[in-house]
Amino acid sequence: MVKKYELIEKFLIKFLQDEVLKTGIKNVVVGLSGGIDSAVVAVLAKKAFDNNLLCVLMPSQFSSDDSLSHAKELAKKFDIKYQITPIEPMLKAYITEDMNNLRIGNLSARLRMSILYDISAKENALVVGTSNKSELLLGYGTLFGDLSSAINPIGDLYKSEIFEFAQYLKIPNSIINKPPSADLWEGQKDEDDLGYTYLEIDSVLREFVDNRLSKKELLQKGYETKLCDLVINKIYQNHFKRKQPIIAKLSNRSIGHDFLYPRDVKL
Repeated sequence: MVKKYELIEKFLIKFLQDEVLKTGIKNVVVGLSGGIDSAVVAVLAKKAFDNNLLCVLMPSQFSSDDSLSHAKELAKKFDIKYQITPIEPMLKAYITEDMNNLRIGNLSARLRMSILYDISAKENALVVGTSNKSELLLGYGTLFGDLSSAINPIGDLYKSEIFEFAQYLKIPNSIINKPPSADLWEGQKDEDDLGYTYLEIDSVLREFVDNRLSKKELLQKGYETKLCDLVINKIYQNHFKRKQPIIAKLSNRSIGHDFLYPRDVKL
């Protein structure tokens, strides 16, 4: 396991350096939540950019006390520069009594990303994403919120791999050992929302996505029907979150259809 993550670490540091520097930008900004995904990304970005990294802690009135303390603990351990920008005043200005947890959670995620992109403009920095492969495939995230970024180093690592990678990177145990949570409302836990552990979900995702097994083949291997249906349905229902907005084609060269230059094309 150590060799695997040693290679991944080296590759992702080089990936971040190459993809950021080719834009002509030297700085990056990361939203540091106190969770394991943003902790892994922050440590990678620190290794790649040192003091050109700024982490932003954005607690709300719904955040647990651990979120802020764990984020600070990580920043202290790895000597990461950070600032605290609470979103509580913005939430209080908008939310009403009839708003449910989902709406408040989505609003919170989008406010945080708005802040990150404003800071990125101020600091001439790129926003580094913190969504893992499990979340991206399931659509377990907020469009134009935590799913947004300019570059994402962990989007091809399953959540179960993130836990192993975090141990390799020596992320504090206080972060590794707590139940995964987007921390969008009191008591929220990812695995409660999904109904299964990430280990169970990732096992099906690997077989269905990476190994291209059909649902019939998954069932033959002994996977539970309910789990297979959950995973497969979420992959297809939330595919729109993984794509740019669809543009109606009216000309012979339309963006997203046949005007498809690589992102880093140069004249």
